[in-house]
Amino acid sequence: MSLESGARIGVYEVLCALGAGGMGEVYRGHDTALGRDVAIKIIPDAFAADAERLARFEREARVLASLNHPNIAAIYGLERTATITCLVMELAIGDTLAARIGRTAGPRAEGSGLPIDEALPIALQIAAALEAAHEKGIVHRDLKPANIVVSPDGKVKVLDFGLAKLADQREEATYDLTHSPTLAHAGTLAGVILGTAAYMSPEQARGKPVDKRADIWAFGCVVFEMLTGKQVFAGETLTDIVAAVVKNEPDWKALPHETPRRLRDLLERCLQKDPRQRMHDAADVRIAIEDVAKPDAQNAVAAPARRSFPVAAIAAGVILTAILTSAFWWMRARSTTNPPIPLHLSVQLDVKAPAKTDFPFSADFGLSPDGRWIVYRSEGNGARGLFLRNMQELAGKFISGTEG
Repeated sequence: MSLESGARIGVYEVLCALGAGGMGEVYRGHDTALGRDVAIKIIPDAFAADAERLARFEREARVLASLNHPNIAAIYGLERTATITCLVMELAIGDTLAARIGRTAGPRAEGSGLPIDEALPIALQIAAALEAAHEKGIVHRDLKPANIVVSPDGKVKVLDFGLAKLADQREEATYDLTHSPTLAHAGTLAGVILGTAAYMSPEQARGKPVDKRADIWAFGCVVFEMLTGKQVFAGETLTDIVAAVVKNEPDWKALPHETPRRLRDLLERCLQKDPRQRMHDAADVRIAIEDVAKPDAQNAVAAPARRSFPVAAIAAGVILTAILTSAFWWMRARSTTNPPIPLHLSVQLDVKAPAKTDFPFSADFGLSPDGRWIVYRSEGNGARGLFLRNMQELAGKFISGTEG
């Protein structure tokens, strides 16, 4: 049902239409009692007429109203008239993340997305919103850039939190794609259908029950798209997209060269097809992003050209450097304290046999390289052979075994 500007629903006055989606039409309204603008979301007639389903919707809406987080658009109330049932929600000012990515990637080369320093604060706020909701047992189940609004000053608001679950209460294994709130109530909006399917987890695409890990998968898809400017899983038809979600792996080469290694690792953990291998808690995701956002982590990019050396190799290098440095200074100190001294000497040997002077000749004596010892042929104490003399002494000593 379409509403005209000026229409009244209780204390709320309709100002203008904002858009339409799987959960119905959305209008900008004004709370005449509290003097604030709000978002009015008209619940589709398809399940507003189902008394049992609507009663459960109202109970769950009260749970959603308990969420109080700066990154989640709050629910103010549930209004009913004779012909209309609507949710009154916080009005998020700004552009959707989908529009922001589109402006960045559209005119640029494929693979372009938001700069790292712009994408990380947005990702951090989305993770914080998921953490707050999951702590209360609320799963979004339809997280995508179109459901995320970024204000001009960078403040993030996640919309429709939990409404996907409220729109379809089937939890058994017979759940299928046609039961998705977006798919079920926007059958003629091909873009909306394709947009929702691209962020579904494999278990959700297969029609299996989902939990908070489905939101973590969708989070990985959103962050990947922010960085690359394109969806992780795309296709021309719903069948193509679902098949890609279930069977294909992300194109990790599409991530920018400057993507920090920790962020790449986090995305790989978020986009594990087996939910048992996937990141389990949004709190862990938030902590990981905070670590990536630290200045010292920004330099650790996943660039193949830059290699890190093993710790053992670095330690060995340090030790070797220390040894060589110590050896250098030891040698230098030794050379300084014991400089070479020229030796000039004149020796009177106690030689009793004449030295050979014919040419060519073999020397009758020899001097040690350090100039401290001399060996010569002589006779003494009844022995004839080689004698060894210290230059500090006056006589030499016969070397046993050199007789003759």
